[in-house]
Amino acid sequence: MQNLSTGLLWFVAALCVLFLTPVPPARAEEVSSFPLTLAREKNWLIIRSPRLPRGEIRINYLEAYCRPDSTTADWHKTTIGHKTELVSLSDDRQTMRLRCTVNDGVVVDHEIVASDGEVSFQIRATNPTKVASAATWAQPCIRLGDFTGFANEGGDLDDYLPRCFIFLDGKLTRLSEVRPWAKEARYTPGQVWCPPGVSRKDVNPRPLSPLVPSHGLIGCFSHDEELLFAVAFEPYQELFQGVARCLHSDFRIGGLQPGESQSIRGRIYLGSNDVQRLLKRYERDFPEHLKNAMK
Repeated sequence: MQNLSTGLLWFVAALCVLFLTPVPPARAEEVSSFPLTLAREKNWLIIRSPRLPRGEIRINYLEAYCRPDSTTADWHKTTIGHKTELVSLSDDRQTMRLRCTVNDGVVVDHEIVASDGEVSFQIRATNPTKVASAATWAQPCIRLGDFTGFANEGGDLDDYLPRCFIFLDGKLTRLSEVRPWAKEARYTPGQVWCPPGVSRKDVNPRPLSPLVPSHGLIGCFSHDEELLFAVAFEPYQELFQGVARCLHSDFRIGGLQPGESQSIRGRIYLGSNDVQRLLKRYERDFPEHLKNAMK
């Protein structure tokens, strides 16, 4: 009987420890981001997670490689044809390798890695030919209709602008609040922001804003404002809001001489609506962007 009583007391004590011991709160990192995986369908790079609206974000990757002198040119004369091949996709669907062969002979290798709340891009463009390449920049077209809560096609093509943002004068500015808003170009609607150091003759032939972005981050909020998406590349040619309810940070190649290579890196951020956390992650990955913005 004494052994039974002692055992019962130990059992009660264990229950007290179990239920009364405070549970440490989840780390901000754990609740602010979520695992992502990758898929490839035709020319679509697909980022997937059950946490995303409709479960995915689709990117036309890559939409185009582009020549210089593009701002006022016919789009079909600006683009250089290319073919993209899926080289490999890991069993956990978190590491993808692609190879683009541009029609002028340039080869572009892409390593894309998904993790918790981020997708990283390591890109290497090489010109193995004996002729200079005019490939100056490239467009990953990120479709965000589903994410922002609007149709992917048709209707008012500017309806998602209140959910989208860039940074002007160091402050997050929703695109619906950007003034002035350029409206004239070879093709409309849309909006292009050209960063310092890039010729305004060499960007998308959509309305070109007179405003210069503070840095290379562009993004949007989900339809319920609970999630946040953002993207940046280095070096980058332009920030662009387009007609497919898309956002672009288009990366710069700069044209390649025979035998020349260019390295590019990029990052997509996904997580809870926490702008300060986003900026810390961005500063970690692209310190030169914020350094240049402070000059």
